[in-house]
Amino acid sequence: MTDYAIAPDTLKDTVAAALGDQALHVTVALGEVTVTVAPDRYPAAMKTLRDAAGCRFEQLLDLCGVDYSAYGDGRWEGARFAVVSHLLSVSLNQRLRVRVFCADDEFPAVSSVADLWNSASWFEREAFDLYGIMFEGHTDLRRILTDYGFIGHPFRKDFPLSGHVEMRYDPERQRVIYEPVSIEPREITPRVIREDNYGGLH
Repeated sequence: MTDYAIAPDTLKDTVAAALGDQALHVTVALGEVTVTVAPDRYPAAMKTLRDAAGCRFEQLLDLCGVDYSAYGDGRWEGARFAVVSHLLSVSLNQRLRVRVFCADDEFPAVSSVADLWNSASWFEREAFDLYGIMFEGHTDLRRILTDYGFIGHPFRKDFPLSGHVEMRYDPERQRVIYEPVSIEPREITPRVIREDNYGGLH
């Protein structure tokens, strides 16, 4: 392992050379390198990043979904959903962010990379659960955080802030049941309490 991380501009050039036309663009911002790849080149690009001599990203540290529909106060004009991964090369002491946009906003999908990094399996399940992004080739794509009967994907920007049903365990029936939400809206008025002579005022 090297003593110091590779300079971002050097890593940018290395990644761009390794990926060639597999990369749409490679950028440096705030000292971090991000590569964006097209969905049809995503599996090949990720394999290149894992195996190429100057890359050798042996670990996938994180993978998440992103909903860009409200990005920039609604001025975003690109694809709505993306998958963002963070890769680490222990042997070369370097990190990389990879972003791939889903081609279809109505049915967002990209290929799974769980066959390249085992750690991607649960991350992809989470992105499926919270954003509804499908990972083609995933061998066990099912919800991981919400209940199996849950409807919708709660990290989407258009998901309602207050639900319509609540789930609880019923000891009499000895099972989980669903009921309409029983929370009634109420108005909260903040109270301001100050001591006498607060701030030197009389």
